[in-house]
Amino acid sequence: MRIDIITIFPKMFSAVLDESIVKRAQAKGKVKINVYDLRDYTADKHRKVDDRPFGGGSGMVICAEPVFRAVKSIMRTVRRKPHVILLCPQGKKLNQAIAKKLAKNNHLVLICGHYEGIDERVRQKLVDEEISIGDYVLTGGELPAMVLVDALTRLVPGVLGDKNSLNFESFEGNLLEYPQYTRPANFRNFLVPQVLLSGDHKKIEAWRKQQALKRTKQKRPDLLKV
Repeated sequence: MRIDIITIFPKMFSAVLDESIVKRAQAKGKVKINVYDLRDYTADKHRKVDDRPFGGGSGMVICAEPVFRAVKSIMRTVRRKPHVILLCPQGKKLNQAIAKKLAKNNHLVLICGHYEGIDERVRQKLVDEEISIGDYVLTGGELPAMVLVDALTRLVPGVLGDKNSLNFESFEGNLLEYPQYTRPANFRNFLVPQVLLSGDHKKIEAWRKQQALKRTKQKRPDLLKV
């Protein structure tokens, strides 16, 4: 998978891209991630990417021209058109089902929105899909882009060490993950459930399913209505 990120704050991404699973995925060649500074695609010497909105109003709006230039520059390096995503509050709220669908794409371009918004012509002519990570306002699309990159990277085959681990995570089958324990079995008189020490894999599996359903009913009953 190839992911290209267009942003006015490229330095923000090193903390995520150069650590943990995302770093290892790139080292293995499973994912190729490029970060582009939108200011490199401006036409003026001041590298200006924003301007005042027509019709008045507060704040600044990202101009269409540098975004078009950046996306077109990326497209010239590939044969097939990438799937272009705008990270913004108006987009579909990211969930595991959407992440799985997006992970099937070989090439994604992520545009990080900023300021009071982005010129509507970017949405109309360049963007295939808009994604949000929640119903709250952030300074820009950089953090949502990082969240999306992390969610997608771990879904790429061969990235996670245990190929079965994805099957037992939260939101698989619309259930939260069951409780997890590790050694010691007795920690300050708090004991691990006996069934997990039994060695009976059928009983363990049944207990985990029961606990996942119980936890989902308590914490996220809305998932069971989907």
